[in-house]
Amino acid sequence: MPFDPATFALILGISVVAGFVGSLLGLGGGVIVVPVLAGGLGFDIRRVIGASLVSVIATSSGAAAAYVRDRLTNLRIAMFLELATTSGALVGAYVSSLLPVRVLFLLFSALLLYSAYGMFQRRHLETGARVPDSPWARRLRLEGSYYDEAMGRTIPYRAGRLAPGFAIMMGAGGLSGVVGIGSGLFKVLGMDMVMGLPIKVSTATSNFMIGVTAAAGAGVHLARGNVDPMLAAPVALGVLLGAWAGSRVLPRLRGRAIRAAFVPLLLYMAGEMFWRGIAGS
Repeated sequence: MPFDPATFALILGISVVAGFVGSLLGLGGGVIVVPVLAGGLGFDIRRVIGASLVSVIATSSGAAAAYVRDRLTNLRIAMFLELATTSGALVGAYVSSLLPVRVLFLLFSALLLYSAYGMFQRRHLETGARVPDSPWARRLRLEGSYYDEAMGRTIPYRAGRLAPGFAIMMGAGGLSGVVGIGSGLFKVLGMDMVMGLPIKVSTATSNFMIGVTAAAGAGVHLARGNVDPMLAAPVALGVLLGAWAGSRVLPRLRGRAIRAAFVPLLLYMAGEMFWRGIAGS
């Protein structure tokens, strides 16, 4: 595809939308940027993935400052779970050598369908669900509070089910390297559905975590020459603008609206992974 001002503007517009959605749902912009630029506009997939990783860092950087200021991001929980995400990359590499990638796609497709059902059942919840109290969460002070503008009151919370949550984060860390999709979706699901954190805290904390994870991957792609400045520049700029706009909107949204937005996304991702598992790609 020729790279002219019209193409630059088109990529910029797509990236603004990706950054806006990514900052609201804690996913990064790759969920939108990669399929649209590679599948829709025909850019080389390696260049698109390199630009996507840069965009994830831009999303995280653009939204993280505002979310930390609003006390939506819990840095202590993020650092605790980032240990699992980093370890998961090593476990994922080992598991990938034991199971065919097609089987992994089908397994994760089934997991996403189950998550969509669970998210739909919890669609009326404004804050986190009740989960069993964890002594370790108290010792590690994995708790906090934030002022919810939409509800007009302060919401206190504490993480629960640390062991299952830690295991899911390990899987999320390995997933991006094994099957090539972003891990923000599973991070949000783990914090929201397993650990019982409010959905706003889950998406804001995921936004912070995906930037840390993507930084390592972007370095590898940069060393391999897969980061094209002509493509990465409009993607990063657009995603940064979109992420900034999203960070202004999230505090004003109701929790149930964010949960409702997740259900069609989970169904789409489940369908895509099922198709990859069947097609063997």
